[in-house]
Amino acid sequence: MSAELIVVNGPLAGTHLPLDQGEILIGRAPGSKLVLTDAEIGWRHCQIRRQGTRYLVTDLRSSLGTYVNGMRSAERWLEDRDQLGIGKTILLFRSGEAQPDAQPAVPTRDTKPTLLAACSLVFLSRALAAGMEDEQNTLLQNQILRLIGDLIPIDDSVLLLGTSAAELQARWTECAAKHAVDFAPAVARVCEEGAFVNADSRIAGVPLYLAGALGGALLVRIADREAAHLSAHLETLTAAASLSSIGFEANREVETLKAEKALLEEQIAVQTGIVGSSPVIRRLLDLIERVAPRDTTVLIAGESGTGKELVARALHQKSPRSERPFVAVNCAALSETLFESELFGHEKGAFTGAIALKRGRFELAQGGTIFLDEVGELAAGLQAKLLRVLQQREFERVGGTQAYPLDIRIIAATNRDLAADVAEGRFREDLYHRLNVVTLHSPPLRDRKDDIPRLAEFFLRRSAERCKRHVEGLSPEVLHMISQYSWPGNVRELENAMERAVVLGVSEWVLPEDLPENLLETAPRDAEAKYHHSVGQAKRDAILDAYVQGNGDYKQAAKLLGLHPNYLLRLVRNLELREEINRSLAGGVRGLPSGVQRGNSAG
Repeated sequence: MSAELIVVNGPLAGTHLPLDQGEILIGRAPGSKLVLTDAEIGWRHCQIRRQGTRYLVTDLRSSLGTYVNGMRSAERWLEDRDQLGIGKTILLFRSGEAQPDAQPAVPTRDTKPTLLAACSLVFLSRALAAGMEDEQNTLLQNQILRLIGDLIPIDDSVLLLGTSAAELQARWTECAAKHAVDFAPAVARVCEEGAFVNADSRIAGVPLYLAGALGGALLVRIADREAAHLSAHLETLTAAASLSSIGFEANREVETLKAEKALLEEQIAVQTGIVGSSPVIRRLLDLIERVAPRDTTVLIAGESGTGKELVARALHQKSPRSERPFVAVNCAALSETLFESELFGHEKGAFTGAIALKRGRFELAQGGTIFLDEVGELAAGLQAKLLRVLQQREFERVGGTQAYPLDIRIIAATNRDLAADVAEGRFREDLYHRLNVVTLHSPPLRDRKDDIPRLAEFFLRRSAERCKRHVEGLSPEVLHMISQYSWPGNVRELENAMERAVVLGVSEWVLPEDLPENLLETAPRDAEAKYHHSVGQAKRDAILDAYVQGNGDYKQAAKLLGLHPNYLLRLVRNLELREEINRSLAGGVRGLPSGVQRGNSAG
């Protein structure tokens, strides 16, 4: 067997790099034999040269350095099972030389090789747990078994992954043809008894435990010359299985942390504060304070855009579970085919495309809160599946057989009248009663008009900061208009209107022209709006006069008015002045730009 390097961690884990060439280069350069993309890696980081039957690694004056067995080395001869560290990537060197047949009568401890093999077991197990392609997984499994063979003299071995006796037996059936030893009886013994050794057959087996549950089995037949030391070898095999389990569990924790980090980053981007001091909001906040410490299911009802998720986050933050995850699920976006996989997760190979184990939202929310948004949109079949989980407080991954207990708080939200849906048969009555333990109502914006100015200022400041634009505030005309508008889209519509005003406005104050057209169209036209009508008429007269003085040149008109040309064009469009301006201009005088005549802004 030829010498090789094996990548034991990172995105390239499982990659085998044969060293049959005279010289290979490792670095960020595209022409490298092994291309590592980390920014701190050198363009030409290090090289490995073959000299006779030995291999020499040389650091190419990289700033980060090249490490062999944890020691920075400018140049060093590689020995079998040396670990090569390049940035965050660890590579294992295998010389390819056959191990001598002669074995000591009593197992001995060679500290350095044993320690390196133990570290390699952890790295390779982590890579195997990452759930790569079947071919890569097979290579990693074989490499783990080779390392165990370096620690224990064995004739045959197999590593099986599964969470039940039936699954492990199925895995053994898939690979039995490749082995001379029948490990089927040993699989059953491992599941029933745990670690064991059979003196007659010299077969030893140990289970792999992941988070206290069965996750696999490691089975070997010890070489005949070592029959007198079966007990000692069983201890070594048990230690190797424990190290492999550590690798699997570490990778599981890393994947869980990555998922939680992504969820937390998503949560940080959302403002979780409830802004307002109107009577209805004060009552809602009081109810949140009373309900949050109690670990009970809550149903939040309210129209779309009223901030139901903010209420759910406030309940979570004020609860004893605040240090644990808050996981939001949009039920309206889940199809029947995605529902179980998204909420409960799936095992590797559970269906076509399930190339790796996936943890569902319920599992990610363990110990914390899961928020089921728009729960009223669930199809009837999905309602039944959700009800079963909520009743039994346990779930199974798709394709799995192990039941996992649930320790989470359920908060649901809907913009529908679920009681009416139950009466009409569109929503399960038993699920409704399971969710409707405590109901909170998120009020629409039209019922809390006292909060509109404060909310508008809040969204205005946030949008201005995000867009890096200075805005003084809302003009009196705008304050009057937004207070009279009904806001059918509720708080979300108000937030969008303020962001639009920041993006399109050109003055330091938000003016009526900066508001959406639908809001302008519904502005009050009665006697109460007489003042605003007079102000608008004065603007029209001033613009018409400026165009006449500027001989129809909109840039000259803007200069006379002290306005930005683009802002003037927007005023002309919003006030519908195009025809009046053209009528006011003498024949032959240049009028509005063609873009404005079509009703679009120019410049």
